[in-house]
Amino acid sequence: MRAVRRLYDWVLHWAETPYGAPALFILAFAESSFFPIPPDVLLLALCLSLPARSYRFALIASAGSVLGGMVGYGIGVGLWEGLAPVFYHYIPGFTEDVFRHVQRLFAEYDFWTVFAAGFTPIPYKVITIGAGVFRINFPIFVIASLISRSLRFFLIAWLLHYFGAPIRGFIEKYFNLLTLIVAGLLLLVFLLARFAF
Repeated sequence: MRAVRRLYDWVLHWAETPYGAPALFILAFAESSFFPIPPDVLLLALCLSLPARSYRFALIASAGSVLGGMVGYGIGVGLWEGLAPVFYHYIPGFTEDVFRHVQRLFAEYDFWTVFAAGFTPIPYKVITIGAGVFRINFPIFVIASLISRSLRFFLIAWLLHYFGAPIRGFIEKYFNLLTLIVAGLLLLVFLLARFAF
């Protein structure tokens, strides 16, 4: 736990350097396949320090995350058999049970599985690699990732740009719950539209 806290603090320190934006891109890229700290942490700090650039930071995080997701997909397609023991042992969120559950989700809801993981607290890296392992349609994977990751990061940027520092406590405490509610509402709208027509 102490090691994770040190990693968290190390990520945050980049917000106080001139390299915050490149660090955000690299963090978002790495988190999509193996890194344990989500880019939201650095995005939040950067948006608070430079509110006028909030949307630019959200765009950087989105681009890094989607490109990193593509690398995760590639790991799943070509390297998973050799790397599986390493991921199961060292990467939080990866277990054989979780992976079997992901396989069942992909079998029924490929787009929505990727979307939910990209937008909500579900570990995105498990889904990016799983998408490659289970060979889901690559364009569907990219579109779902692009929409969900952009929605997540631009929502953070909008909240901070509009409300400023006072909203930080709310985001840190309730943002994951908020994303679950929004994702649930979107899924409900989709299901209603599907059965209505």
